[in-house]
Amino acid sequence: MYHIVCPAKYRKAVFTDEVDTYLKDVCLEISKRYEIIFIEIVTDEDHVHFLVQSVPMYSPKKLVQIIKSITAKKIFKKFPDLKLDAN
Repeated sequence: MYHIVCPAKYRKAVFTDEVDTYLKDVCLEISKRYEIIFIEIVTDEDHVHFLVQSVPMYSPKKLVQIIKSITAKKIFKKFPDLKLDAN
């Protein structure tokens, strides 16, 4: 089990209720594709906490890489304004 904390770029307050809901949906998709179980996902305005369980073949680095790359790509695609606000 791993506790992963991912802050938003420049600690901007980007995790609204709408983004939070979409993030959880994306994580469900990740669970179906990879052997990753999201036990808990909690967002604050400027960061997100993941409590994750996975098979031993994934290193902690690989887990973070999978989660951050897929969630960022999908969130920026659905909410392009977030990427502009981060600059």
